[in-house]
Amino acid sequence: MPGIIGWIVGGYIGVLLLLFAAQRSLMFSRNAVTPDPTNFGVPEMQTVKIPTSDGLELHGWWRAPSQDDRPTIVYMHGKAGHIGDRAFKARHFIDAGYGVLLVSYRYNAGTGGKPSENGVYEDGRAAYRYTLAQGIGADRIVLYGESLGSGVVTKVASENPVGAVVLEAPYNRITDVAQIHYWYTPAKWILLDRFDSISRIAKIDAPLLILHGDADTLIPVRLARQLFGAAVEPKEAHFVPGGGHTDLYDFGIDRVILEFLNRRFAG
Repeated sequence: MPGIIGWIVGGYIGVLLLLFAAQRSLMFSRNAVTPDPTNFGVPEMQTVKIPTSDGLELHGWWRAPSQDDRPTIVYMHGKAGHIGDRAFKARHFIDAGYGVLLVSYRYNAGTGGKPSENGVYEDGRAAYRYTLAQGIGADRIVLYGESLGSGVVTKVASENPVGAVVLEAPYNRITDVAQIHYWYTPAKWILLDRFDSISRIAKIDAPLLILHGDADTLIPVRLARQLFGAAVEPKEAHFVPGGGHTDLYDFGIDRVILEFLNRRFAG
């Protein structure tokens, strides 16, 4: 019996060591594709290079506002895929006259960077600085974070003035998400990258919109509700009945977002 227990304990420790070693591969999905906007239905967007403070050049797509009264959306995407997979979202905003910047992370599109929490925070800051450099005022910048990118946007918006913040399928902190999926491990204690959005959401001094599906099995809606509860006014939330993690646009959240922005930037 002691021998069996020893094998079980040893195997469990081995699993923990493997998960610890592989955690960044699980959290950050590398993607070598360098997408071209023409191939994804947004030919008016321009391919740009966005410099970071640590010497990298991020791959991005840029489109200035076509209407003077429209702000610019800086979009930080989720874990999987690349910016081309979000082109259909950009299409809604471009057609409405908004500016849009889609940004690849440092470990995608052949940029050569390594994934980490602090690294993607710098990618978000670089996108913010790039937008300012295009002559867009801070009060005309809308930071939009999807899933993983919601933590990036929350961090950047807590440090800088912005016109508004939109969070799609956000979490309160990555450690809680990990603990849900790896319930048989002390996941929240061994993560290197914690993305503690709930500790900084109240520092955002701008109108906030949170969107989440109540059928999301990757990031349960209760985590988004906790994040919303910790935020300060003005804030709005739209919890989509039957909505999952990646299908919220099928439920018309583009209209919800545009209505929110049109109200916030009226006049």
